[in-house]
Amino acid sequence: MAAGNDVIAEARRQWLAHWGEDAVPSMVAVTSLMRVHQILLARLNRLLSPWGLTFARYEALMLLYYSRRGSLPLGRIGSRLQVHPTSVTNTIDGLERLGLVSRSAHDRDRRMTLATITDRGRTTAREATRALNEARFATSPLTDAELEELFDTLRRVRVDEGDFSDR
Repeated sequence: MAAGNDVIAEARRQWLAHWGEDAVPSMVAVTSLMRVHQILLARLNRLLSPWGLTFARYEALMLLYYSRRGSLPLGRIGSRLQVHPTSVTNTIDGLERLGLVSRSAHDRDRRMTLATITDRGRTTAREATRALNEARFATSPLTDAELEELFDTLRRVRVDEGDFSDR
């Protein structure tokens, strides 16, 4: 996106004029979050491109990397990543084409499909994670303290949605 005027600041001005000040804080916060999501996703995808990964593929690969046996049913991958089954299928297809994951029938329930990380997948997971860690997951220019504050703030929305209990 070309540098220019701050479109969110302009949206704030318009919201204030047409909807009043009560609506402004939530609109600018949500709009800013959505834009930062786009920015971070583009940055992360650029960092992961040398391995043929997108951030979605990376997340699935890491889920398998950290699983006890290195394999999980596709349904469990979808629920853990909180994505639609079609997205899981597409993601695993991409990882399989790269030779990072293999797919097989579950040994006890043939209706289930398992995704299993390969040796090449483990190597790729380590290399890609090193690159993301070195780039601080593309969160520049935020400080560690700002990132912790952001995590704590956004965590409250996740608890409110029922993602997990805050006990």
